[in-house]
Amino acid sequence: MNEGEAESVIRVVVVDDEALVRSGFELILGASEDIEVVATASGCEAVETVRREQPDVVLLDIRMPDVDGLTVLRELRTMPDAPVVAMLTTFDADEYILTALHSGAAGFLLKDTEPEQLAHLVRTLAAGGVVLSPKASRTLLHSHPGSGAAVDEDAARVQLLTARERDVLVLVAEGLSNTDIGARIHLSAGTVKDHVSAILTKLRVTSRVQAALLAQRAGLLDERSRSGSGH
Repeated sequence: MNEGEAESVIRVVVVDDEALVRSGFELILGASEDIEVVATASGCEAVETVRREQPDVVLLDIRMPDVDGLTVLRELRTMPDAPVVAMLTTFDADEYILTALHSGAAGFLLKDTEPEQLAHLVRTLAAGGVVLSPKASRTLLHSHPGSGAAVDEDAARVQLLTARERDVLVLVAEGLSNTDIGARIHLSAGTVKDHVSAILTKLRVTSRVQAALLAQRAGLLDERSRSGSGH
């Protein structure tokens, strides 16, 4: 492997209390040439392992008996050059998920995600995209719909966005990275990054995942679905 190829490899750490889960993820992801599982760890080893290996992406079990996954997440988010962290769960309705998203998780996926989808999701995370397993995402939204007043407030915040920013927000909510969004609407990745920063500020959120959830609650994705129904 030459130097250019080495730089393109996504470094992953898998944190889970079950050895079988760790080895399974390592085996599946290791089959992709552009992904390397550089380490696996249990919860109590997680922070030190991540600090040592400096991965691009961490897949972190949200529920572990030896240490709370949310506690690990918060510690990882304080690191310089913190890795992207996605939470792993066996539940399609996990009450911890919303807390994890507000604590800086870049998304969540179910442990029974189809193997052929797993590498794609890791690439999405590494590229700055949002990963929300569809089944769990629907459950999350239905479990935490918010009051009518909260939904109205979300809609009001969305109205602060320009038409171009709303376009970008919809694509963020669909899980696209800045590069993919730029390709879709013919903008440079840098310009998309500026739009995303403006969106987060106007919506008063701190992450792409929170922006995506707000867009869903405000009905922005429903509007796009209706307007694009003839495509």
